[in-house]
Amino acid sequence: MRDVIQTEELDVPEGVTVEVKSRLITVTGPRGTLKKNVRHVQMDIQLIQSKSGKVTLAVWQGARKHNACLRTIRSLINNLVIGVTKGFQYKMRTVYAHFPINCIIQEGGSSLEIRNFLGEKAVRHIQMLEGVTIAESKNQKDELILEGTDIQNVSQSAASIQGICRVRNKDIRKFLDGIYVSERGTIETD
Repeated sequence: MRDVIQTEELDVPEGVTVEVKSRLITVTGPRGTLKKNVRHVQMDIQLIQSKSGKVTLAVWQGARKHNACLRTIRSLINNLVIGVTKGFQYKMRTVYAHFPINCIIQEGGSSLEIRNFLGEKAVRHIQMLEGVTIAESKNQKDELILEGTDIQNVSQSAASIQGICRVRNKDIRKFLDGIYVSERGTIETD
């Protein structure tokens, strides 16, 4: 059954400005500017200016799947706001049983080189996506820290690192070697 109107609201914190122009959302904050194009979803996106700004999303005459897009777009805008205020941080751990995995950070934290994975001679190169920096942890051995403002770029860079270290042609229950995400969060903690 179609509803006449479905709405979602999102409060914008102080110090963050949100601009909406023909479903192209631009969020500016202390950590920079992020843009998101949501023109593929038909909905009204309005910015209500008051003491604390609000973003109102509305779908008219939407079916069930169309109404589900409301919460998705609200979450995307919320992630943009969190990214420009706190930033996102993923921690990854290298796991190995016998051959120690060597991770070499290159180009000032914008690319990673992985050597000696399962004792293989092949060298794996991963380029971080735009706005993502990688560093070794000072506190923990065999830990990598990925930081950035865009959650999609940070998480995709982590997924690329984990995906390039997949064990092939062996029993994955026995060969658990790899680089895995151990913790997700924000750079600035409350």
